[in-house]
Amino acid sequence: MMRWCVRRRARALCLVLACLSVLLHLFLVLLTLSVYQTPSEPQVQLPSKTIRALTDPTVTPPMDSHGKAPSGLRPPGVSIMDVGGDRNMAARTGEESSVPKQDGAVKTLSETVKMECVNTPDLQPLKPNLTKMEALFKHPLYNVPGPPLQDDDWLLRMKPKVKEQELESHQWLSASEEGYDAVHLNNDVDTHPPWLRFHMGITRWQLYDPRDPNLHLLEDQLASDKIVSALQKTGGTQLKLVMSFPNYGQALLKPMKQERNEETNYNLYYFSDFERHNAEIAAYHLDRVLGFRRVPPAVGRLVDMIKEIKETTTDGKLAKTFFNSAVGNTCFYGQCSYYCSTEHAVCGRPRALEVSMAAMLPDLSLAPRRSWRSPWRRSYSRSKLAQWEKEKDYCDTVKKTPPYDEGTRLVDVIDMAILDFLMSNLDRHHYETFEKFGNDTFLIHLDNGRAFGRFSKDEPSILAPLEQCCRVRRSTLMKLQLLALPQHRLSDVMRASLSKDPLTTVAPLLSEQHLAALDRRLARVLKAVADCQERYSNAIYNDITDYPG
Repeated sequence: MMRWCVRRRARALCLVLACLSVLLHLFLVLLTLSVYQTPSEPQVQLPSKTIRALTDPTVTPPMDSHGKAPSGLRPPGVSIMDVGGDRNMAARTGEESSVPKQDGAVKTLSETVKMECVNTPDLQPLKPNLTKMEALFKHPLYNVPGPPLQDDDWLLRMKPKVKEQELESHQWLSASEEGYDAVHLNNDVDTHPPWLRFHMGITRWQLYDPRDPNLHLLEDQLASDKIVSALQKTGGTQLKLVMSFPNYGQALLKPMKQERNEETNYNLYYFSDFERHNAEIAAYHLDRVLGFRRVPPAVGRLVDMIKEIKETTTDGKLAKTFFNSAVGNTCFYGQCSYYCSTEHAVCGRPRALEVSMAAMLPDLSLAPRRSWRSPWRRSYSRSKLAQWEKEKDYCDTVKKTPPYDEGTRLVDVIDMAILDFLMSNLDRHHYETFEKFGNDTFLIHLDNGRAFGRFSKDEPSILAPLEQCCRVRRSTLMKLQLLALPQHRLSDVMRASLSKDPLTTVAPLLSEQHLAALDRRLARVLKAVADCQERYSNAIYNDITDYPG
């Protein structure tokens, strides 16, 4: 009898355990499905009237948007960023720097890095669709004429022509320094190197004209010209170098610090984040796709750390920071406030280093710039909040404060906030303008290295200027609506635009996760504008009164 009871209890216990096992497996299945289920992409619902205005093929593009170009400028052409450009740049260094193969042959830097780069295991890069980018830049909205340019709307101007016997005194001849070209400059623009033409093309309204053929030459110089000097840039929190070319042009170099598909550590504060070389390049492309043209041209490049940095620098302190890593790669760390130590050294593969090369703006002695503290600057504290984070009516105070109380400065800041939100840049503490133009000019979008740090999370506080002030340019809104349409999808246009950069021969500059995040964030921006339009009748600042729709 006792044996029968024991068997019965054992049988019941086994039945209970079996049921618990089944329930546990079901729970794990449901948990797995909830984790790996892909959220649907946010859909942007545009009014039918807006869609018709954006896609109407009967609207013809207007004429040139910025008046007469400086004397001597060549006819409009195509740059490496422009659609239809058939130029295929290879990632290379100034003189095809190379590293020895094990078998004694020579392989280029790009081949070396290609072999050592790790591909994304989850999302493989999609093929760029150049047709969408082509159609976008041909759209009438990107060809709206601007105000006619007057003499005082150019940042720099050549001196007026002088008599032939006095011409010699108006020429500039470079000193015969080692490594530099003997350069003769005069009033003929054709004699000017690309960097000088870029400086001469800056106007009150933009850094460059996208149709200027010199943009092609400038990007080519940044990507391939011989480097004759490398010096560490003073100031700033992270490592940056000023690189010089034989024609006396200069570029700001930022080295690769983070892999393409690596996200910023969630435990880091925004002011402790790395600066990324691909973020500087992608910011230039995104700024242009949005039609702002306020980020200096930036191009990717592979540099030979020994030949083009260590052997060209005259900075003894910089040269002393070079060393070989445990696996034989060339490394250096320089001197700066953050991340300049052997633990955070910049290392090549084995001496090929990915960098961004951004065009330098005119010297401050020729074109002084004013630095403005952003009204929506973060506290840069681990415990304190900024004023705008505590006051709901903060924008009312800003609107009463010069220069935000008149002109376009407020919508300029909101343009900048939209750009920063799309690329997840929390580090916009200041912005600059050229002093010559006073308050009636554009904002220069400098220093974008901390953008594109995270693709899995958005930072809605970056949109505070838009959400608190509820004001946006009509031209900006219409371009955002255009980029939300399938035929001009922002991620597709950015993929195509970035494919023109030399570093794409190594790996795509932005991962597919970052490109998908652009579409997601664009939907959020349009939702914020729609909410503002429901609350206020004057949310749209009409800066294109002659444009239909």
